[in-house]
Amino acid sequence: MKNIDTALEKLRTFYESGETISLQFRLNALKSLKKVIKENESAIIRSLSRDFHKPSSETYTTEIGFILDEIRNVEANLKKWGKPRKVSTPLHQFPASSSIIKEPYGTVLIMAPWNYPFQLALSPLVGAIAAGNTVLLKPSEISSHTSKLIAKLVAKAFVPGHVNVILGAVKTNSYILKQRFDYIFFTGSTVVGRIVMQAAANNLTPVTLELGGKSPAIVHKDANIKLAAKRIAWGKFINMGQTCVAPDYLFVHSSVKEIFITEFEKFIHQFYGKDASKSAHYARVINSSHYARLKNYLKQGTVLIGGDSNDRKLYIQPTVLEDVSENSDIMKDEIFGPILPVITYDDLDISLEFIRKRPKPLALYIFSESKAVQKRVLSQTNAGGVTVNDTIVHLANPALPFGGVGSSGIGAYHGRYSFDTFSATKSVMFRSSRIDLPFRYPPYGRIKDKIIRLLLR
Repeated sequence: MKNIDTALEKLRTFYESGETISLQFRLNALKSLKKVIKENESAIIRSLSRDFHKPSSETYTTEIGFILDEIRNVEANLKKWGKPRKVSTPLHQFPASSSIIKEPYGTVLIMAPWNYPFQLALSPLVGAIAAGNTVLLKPSEISSHTSKLIAKLVAKAFVPGHVNVILGAVKTNSYILKQRFDYIFFTGSTVVGRIVMQAAANNLTPVTLELGGKSPAIVHKDANIKLAAKRIAWGKFINMGQTCVAPDYLFVHSSVKEIFITEFEKFIHQFYGKDASKSAHYARVINSSHYARLKNYLKQGTVLIGGDSNDRKLYIQPTVLEDVSENSDIMKDEIFGPILPVITYDDLDISLEFIRKRPKPLALYIFSESKAVQKRVLSQTNAGGVTVNDTIVHLANPALPFGGVGSSGIGAYHGRYSFDTFSATKSVMFRSSRIDLPFRYPPYGRIKDKIIRLLLR
């Protein structure tokens, strides 16, 4: 693995040169990345299409445009974020002033997944560069066409030693995780997240883990049913359901279930036609292994909508299941595909208890026009993020931190939160040498004790 050793040596040497400390250097690097992305938009769209038939509009919205927006946000705010922040100093430290300084960690590792291979590699990269780090970027080997393109684009955008991309599979990942980094940012499954965290612990390396889980959606009886059906269908089937914050299972109130299912099917047909296999707007399963897993899920309930599949094309029809056992695999594992189990409920408290008994999800969605119901769900559940009366869109707001809780992740990023994630916090106190109050020094006595007690009340 000499290429990894060489890459790390170059990254550390470049960081030690001090080049990345300059905010202007960081902005110039991101400006170069933006330029390279814009010049290669068509190539990015082609690579994602080759990897899993991703529609061009989805590619621009969820991959290219997302990153360009992240860069624009950094360009507008980095100088403000990078300024030392003055804080108060207690009287007993007089005369002094205090500040908080954000500084880079050093050389960081970013490990990206395959499902949004461009966005989830470059979004944390933007934050790491903004914070002044050098970066070893490891894209997923599963989305191979996009990963190879990322390596080429990064080589064009950054000066040598600033960002290096390493391609490879499991052996490469294992070797990389044995190396020492100043920070590790991982996006992927909970299973692999545990491996990453264990490896990081060997060097006491801080981590951000963006994982997944089973994100529930609730459609209450007072919801705008037509709009709920439309927005859930969009959030579930975009990227063919291969989205970490896609609705993973759905609670629907018994009084509105029938109308909801009717509307839901209408919107599936409106989005993808009666035969989604012929739609240019519907992606495919990433590989045969994931396809086999998803196809097995089709047997674990009664099909209400869809259910068709095509082994050769790695195609699974947008599908809704009912009568799914809570002990079945589909209700234990993150689905990560275009299959939606539906559970009918009458008592909201029972549904909320069902959610609370399971690992805390990355996202949760509640559809209700009642502020009281919305508040009840928010106060009685835990999730990394929540959208009320829509799905997924909370992660597109750079003013909101995006991350999990519990088994769905550690830490958060996007916008200012990306800069903070990849920045170490240094506390600095500036003391005056003109005055030196004597009461803190021995020998102690009654008068000094009284002064100390008075100041530390």
